[in-house]
Amino acid sequence: MRQLDGSVIPQGVANHNMARRISQCCRRNNHMMKKMASRQWYSRERHYVEELELCRLERMAMEYGAYHPLKAIIVTESRFKKVGHKESTSSSSSSCSSISNVDPLSGILDGTDPLSMFAATAEQVSTSTDASRKKCEKEEYLRSDFEPWSSKRGEILARYTTTEKLSINLFLGSERGKPATSGSAVSEKVRTRLEALDDLEEGSQKELLNLTQQDYISRIDELNQSLKDAWASDQKVKALKIVIQCSKLLSDTTVIRFYPSKFVLITDILDTFGKLVYERIMSMCMDNQSALPANFTTDYVNDTAKETCLNWFFKIASIRELVPRFYVEVAILECNKFLSETGISESLPRLTSLIKGIGDPLVSVYARAYLCRVGMEVVPHLKDNLNQNVFDFLLTFKQIHSDVVQNQLVIQTVEIPIYLTLYSPAIDWMLRCISYHAPETLLTEMMERCRKLGNNALLLNSVMSAFRAEFIAARSMDFIGMIKECDEAGFPKHLLFRSLGLNLALADPPEGDRLHVLNEAWKVITKLKIPQDYINCAEVWIDYTCKHFSLQSIITTVIAHFHDFADLFYVEKFLPFLDMFQKESVRVEVCKSIMEAFNRNQQEATKDPVMLNALLHVCKTMHDSVNALTLEDEKRMLAHHINVLVRMVSFGRDFEQQLSFYVEARAMFCNLESVLVQLIHSVNHLAMETKKVMKGNHSRKTASFVRACVAFCFITIPSLTSIFTRLNLYLHSGQVALANQCLSQADAFFKAAVSLVADVPKTIVIDGKIRSSEAFLLEFLSNFFSTLLVVPDHPEQGVLSLVRGLLNVIEGYAWEDNSDDKIWIYSSVLHLLAALCQESYLYHIDKVDSNDDLYGGDAKFLTEIGKLCDTIIGQILEHLKALGKENTLKRQSSLALLFFNSILAHGDLRNNKLNQLAVNLWNLSQKHGYSDNKTMIKTLEYINRRSKQFESSHLSELAIRLTLQSRT
Repeated sequence: MRQLDGSVIPQGVANHNMARRISQCCRRNNHMMKKMASRQWYSRERHYVEELELCRLERMAMEYGAYHPLKAIIVTESRFKKVGHKESTSSSSSSCSSISNVDPLSGILDGTDPLSMFAATAEQVSTSTDASRKKCEKEEYLRSDFEPWSSKRGEILARYTTTEKLSINLFLGSERGKPATSGSAVSEKVRTRLEALDDLEEGSQKELLNLTQQDYISRIDELNQSLKDAWASDQKVKALKIVIQCSKLLSDTTVIRFYPSKFVLITDILDTFGKLVYERIMSMCMDNQSALPANFTTDYVNDTAKETCLNWFFKIASIRELVPRFYVEVAILECNKFLSETGISESLPRLTSLIKGIGDPLVSVYARAYLCRVGMEVVPHLKDNLNQNVFDFLLTFKQIHSDVVQNQLVIQTVEIPIYLTLYSPAIDWMLRCISYHAPETLLTEMMERCRKLGNNALLLNSVMSAFRAEFIAARSMDFIGMIKECDEAGFPKHLLFRSLGLNLALADPPEGDRLHVLNEAWKVITKLKIPQDYINCAEVWIDYTCKHFSLQSIITTVIAHFHDFADLFYVEKFLPFLDMFQKESVRVEVCKSIMEAFNRNQQEATKDPVMLNALLHVCKTMHDSVNALTLEDEKRMLAHHINVLVRMVSFGRDFEQQLSFYVEARAMFCNLESVLVQLIHSVNHLAMETKKVMKGNHSRKTASFVRACVAFCFITIPSLTSIFTRLNLYLHSGQVALANQCLSQADAFFKAAVSLVADVPKTIVIDGKIRSSEAFLLEFLSNFFSTLLVVPDHPEQGVLSLVRGLLNVIEGYAWEDNSDDKIWIYSSVLHLLAALCQESYLYHIDKVDSNDDLYGGDAKFLTEIGKLCDTIIGQILEHLKALGKENTLKRQSSLALLFFNSILAHGDLRNNKLNQLAVNLWNLSQKHGYSDNKTMIKTLEYINRRSKQFESSHLSELAIRLTLQSRT
């Protein structure tokens, strides 16, 4: 084996320690040649220790009594009178001159700083803050979890139908209802409107009989359209007549089965009317404003709008019949905001009391439902005012069974169970409104009221439908008892058990009550004679049974109570129990549950053979479920569970057993790339632990073991699909091999990485997005260059064989068009080469002789480095020239400055040739006006500071030659 100077190393000398001794002997002879070669290569000599000291922060003495960074800052409030725009300049200047120690910013801020301005306007902002707070209360109260009325509308129309004939009254209009002429007196106009309102009582309508349900709906749609047309043509009285006429229909229960659907159709018209009136008054409030605040106050409402609003309420108050008067006033409930801040909250109790005058219980309950509906839309934060509405209904609930109602049902041949279902939409909605965000105590109160009413099944069913499932589930046994005591004549018990089952499907009852609840429910379900009733109820409770009493739930319960997995896996029948799950998806879910519990509860590493065998069986089951159709998220989750197990297994100082476990795991989990990556990292960690135990002095046995670890990584890495994962693992594993003095193995890793760089694609997919790979390649190569500094040359492969091989790959790589990444890499290579020719490197690997020890500053070694530098510099200059030809001058300027800084940091500028190159690059960077002036000024300042150091005094001449060109 020959050195660079031609001397021969004896054949028997094969290790680097001998080479080190021989090279040290040659140092003295080559000292002068080294200096000559350094001049040829232009690299400046570095003194890393001294440079580090120069970079440290300068210490400054400070009197802590005068200043401390945590000392409180005292702010003195100053009040300035803001100078108006109409005041003269002289008065402004005189007032300013009279103030001593004026803040220099006060003149710019016209005497008022931003914080003072904020304080001055705080009083004005407080008013709008109150309005904003009210808006937030409304918006935060009704969230997405509140089911709106619109979701119930279609269900009601589809459920409550009839084949009976219906009737309706159509408004025919009147000539007296036309608007008065412009010349009419105000009193005549009011009198005409009042007479037009009375037309409704004087027969200006036509009754349509024998309508089918579809005809009825069509007529209602016509009335709704007529309302809009009348409003659009400014016939407000006619619009009001239509609304009154429609509201009257809600007092008619002739076809009682259709009443819930009729309520939906009529209230649609009322909603339209309420919206039209509100928007009309709102438009009158705007005046010259584009829009009112979201939650305005009465201060924003002008007198005309208030008068118009009062006029609407007076007109409605003059309606003779109670039902239409109530409905129309509720429809415009929100308009109270134009009159008073507390108008709505004061109206709600009055309207609630007004319903007491409605005799028919069905009509009454839907009137209460409409009040709750509008109240929740307008003032949801005042929901407590609606609770009394529900409590009043409960007080009058017994009217449902009165003689008047019974007689009506006999006439219409409607049975009690069917009649009671007509109440469900109204009662459900009222209870849903008052239960929204209500405390659990309200449910307790409602249950007590139900008991006082004899546990009425209809009411109890609505309670279970309205309140939160968690509250119902917590009282499941109480509801079971109440259901038992219900009278089955009016409302079947199986419907109550169905409602209870729906809640228990969403929330779990107390663990001790689960079996008892199921037994009580199943006693009722098994006695059902009608197949449809049985199916409707049983399907709900089957979900409950599967959830709490399936094999999967059993094992979930067992895992929840076993925190010591060693005890669990020592149970003889545990693993055979897992094999009872025939369906693969269920078996995998059970295995995931086991691993989740293990990851959550296992705190200490383990080596228990029974436990490991069981856990490997569980993980193998999860792993074997992976196929080509498995989603990436699922793979990541499974790999996470397995990786936790890999990290938790520890055999202590028995490193060979630990490696055997990793080999076994690699064979078992070969389809999950993340697990293989974890195993490679774990084996590398094992090798470093071995080095730590041996304190860096490997014995023959540990050296063989470390080489086995390295071989594990070298064999496993090629099986990975991600090219950057392979690159980084080659580099990481090579560093581990180098740290353990496995030089030939480290060389193999680095060569594999060099070969793999050529295969890096231009684009890669990250999180489903296609991205350029060059940024990741630059990062990897930077790390690689840092490692190559301390990697010794192979004795048989010439000087810097790895660096040369990497440069060849970089030169042949297909870089992106319009990309300068190749030049950035070449700059990094120059930095590496500059560090390689130093007498002592910046860092070393313990017990590994780097090239500074092997070559000892050999002149021919430095010459080879110089040739590489010349080649790279030529490549960079060619690229700069090409950028000039392509008119990409901004990129040329940036790269020229980059190259200049590289020469400044690492080159020996005492060399005239290199000095002139640096000057040329400086001029090129600002030749076309694209240079960064701030950066160049700072660079000059840095050069001037360095020139004051003894060994860098030559930089003062360079600074003189570097000029800053004017932008003009």
